[in-house]
Amino acid sequence: MGFIREFKEFATRGNVMDLAVGIIIGSAFGKIVSSLVADIIMPPIGLIVGGIQFTDLKWGLKDAVADGSGKVIQKAVTLNVGNFIQAVFDFLIIAIAIFLIIKVMNKLNRTKPKEPPAPLVPSVEVQLLTEIRDLLKKK
Repeated sequence: MGFIREFKEFATRGNVMDLAVGIIIGSAFGKIVSSLVADIIMPPIGLIVGGIQFTDLKWGLKDAVADGSGKVIQKAVTLNVGNFIQAVFDFLIIAIAIFLIIKVMNKLNRTKPKEPPAPLVPSVEVQLLTEIRDLLKKK
């Protein structure tokens, strides 16, 4: 029974809930950025470099092996360089987006320089007592 209670306290703690929300939003943000890169940014870049789709770039290490009927017995071994290039673009765009978001958040959270607090004005009683003290010192 103690384990279940401890787990419930752990799971309902604010930090864990914030982390869960962050992971879910991060996952959705990642999908948006992946779509931005794959569907918006990469097609013009591919057009500029001659219609090449980066995900199709592969270096063959070993050709596929087929039998006499043309059925593939062993698949080709390739280095999928294009997928790596795509992942690098995804990372760069996510990093730039997060940097810009944090920069805006920091700008919004910056507080204006605080003015020094006004000097405390003593109450009327304290002022009267101070005057009485000063008068007694003079005598």
